[in-house]
Amino acid sequence: MAKLSIRDLEVQDREVLMRVDFNVPLQDGEITDDTRIEAALPSIQRLRDNGAKVVLCSHLGRPKGEPEPQYSLRPAATRLAELLGTEVGFAPDCIGEETAAVRLTLNAGEILLLENTRFHRGEKENDSGFARQLAGGAVLFVNDAFGSAHRAHASTEGVTRHVEKSAMGFLIERELEFLCEKLDSPERPFLVILGGAKVSDKIEVISALLEKADSFLIGGAMANTFRKAQGHALGASLLEGDKLDLALELLAKAEAKGVKFLLPADTRVTQEFKEGAETKVTAPYAEGGGVEDGWEGIDIGDRAIEEFVAEIARARTIVWNGPMGVFEMTSFEKGTRAISQAVAEADALTIVGGGDSVTAVKKYGLGDRMSFISTGGGASLELLEGKELPGVAALTEH
Repeated sequence: MAKLSIRDLEVQDREVLMRVDFNVPLQDGEITDDTRIEAALPSIQRLRDNGAKVVLCSHLGRPKGEPEPQYSLRPAATRLAELLGTEVGFAPDCIGEETAAVRLTLNAGEILLLENTRFHRGEKENDSGFARQLAGGAVLFVNDAFGSAHRAHASTEGVTRHVEKSAMGFLIERELEFLCEKLDSPERPFLVILGGAKVSDKIEVISALLEKADSFLIGGAMANTFRKAQGHALGASLLEGDKLDLALELLAKAEAKGVKFLLPADTRVTQEFKEGAETKVTAPYAEGGGVEDGWEGIDIGDRAIEEFVAEIARARTIVWNGPMGVFEMTSFEKGTRAISQAVAEADALTIVGGGDSVTAVKKYGLGDRMSFISTGGGASLELLEGKELPGVAALTEH
C-alpha cells in the first residue's frame, strides 16, 4: 500500500496518538452496541504489545463544540478496559494542561482515552492550534477511525502535521483492501446492489461504478424515483420529484454501456406506515401495474425478489449499500431479508458497504457469512465513488 501501516512503526517507549471510532450508541449512559470499540482492539493491542504509550482520541455524537455530559466518552473507557482486561485511563478533556500532565505519566503499554474531541470547536474546524495540542507529546499517529476518515477534522487530518509519522491501523488497512484493491479488477459478473431513500445520495456511486459493474439492482425508495421517471403511478410513495431527469440520464447511461440496470418488477405497498400494517403487492410494472392513490411503496415486491435473488446467484463480486425497504418493521422487511440471505449464500466476494445494510445483515444474523462488512457509511460511499479520503491522504507515504 502507498501509505504507512501500523506494522511499519517502531513504537517501543514512544507516545502514540491513535484516532479510534468510539462513536457508539448510548442509552441512559450505557453502551448498547460496542462493535466499533471491538473493531479497534487489534490495533490497540498491537501498540500495547510493542510497548507504546497509547493515547486514544475519538468523537461521540454531535455536541456543539462544547462539553455536553451525555456525549462523554467515559463509558467507552470502561467498556474498553473490560474488553482488554486491563486498566484504561480517562482524561476529562482532550487538550489542556491537566491532560498534558496525565499523558506525561504514561508508561510503556499503558492506555489513556481522551474526552470527546468535539467538545472543542477546533476539532471540526481543523484548527491548527487545537491539532497541535491534541498531538501533544506524541511522535507517532495512527488513524484507525475509518468511519471518520472522509472528514478533514483536527483529529483525523490536522494532527498529522504535528507528528513525525502517521500510519493507518488494521481497520483502515482492511477497508482499503476490500473497497479499493479488490474492486480494481473484480471477478465477474460484478453486481452492485443499491437501496435507501434517495437517488441523490447515490448518484456519484452509480456514476463511478457504471464504469466497472456488469449489473445493478435498485431497491428502496430510490427505485420509486426511477419508476416515476418512466411514467409509472407511484401513489403516495416517497420519491424525489426533482430528480426524474437525472434518473432517466442514469438509465440511458447504463443502457449505452451495456450494464444491466434492474429496477423492482413490482412493489409491496401499504396504506398505514406502522408495524403490523396490511400490505399487498402491485401488479408488475411491465403489465401496467403501479401504486394506487392512497398507497405507498415500502418494499420490493415478490417478483422483484425472485428476479433480484436470481441475479445475485450469478454474481462473483457483490457490493451492497442500502436496504430494499423499511426493514426496521417486520411487515415491511421481506425484500431486505431475502436479499440479505441471497448475498450470504452467494458464491462470491461479498462486500457490505456500511450504513443500514450492515444493520440489516446483523439483524438477520448473517454478518459472519459476508466476506467483508465496512464500518463506515459515508466513508465507504466516498471510496466507492473513487474519492480520496482526507484522513487517509494525510498519512505518511510508504
